[in-house]
Amino acid sequence: MKPDIHPDYHEINIIMTDGTTYKTRSCMGKEGDTLRLDIDPKSHPAWTGVQRIIDTGGQIAKFNKKFAGIGARKAG
Repeated sequence: MKPDIHPDYHEINIIMTDGTTYKTRSCMGKEGDTLRLDIDPKSHPAWTGVQRIIDTGGQIAKFNKKFAGIGARKAG
């Protein structure tokens, strides 16, 4: 292997959506940093089988406001 071409591989903390934490090794950030997950196997529909709308930053409301009148027929 070539020296000095690989990123620093260190231990970080992971916080799941339900608040549980664990440590893993990663190239993200620096030693001891924390990664808070928005979606994980405990909340993702692919693993839970339950559909749930996750609206981050009001994107669904923004979409509904922008396209509210499309498809609506006017009387006349």
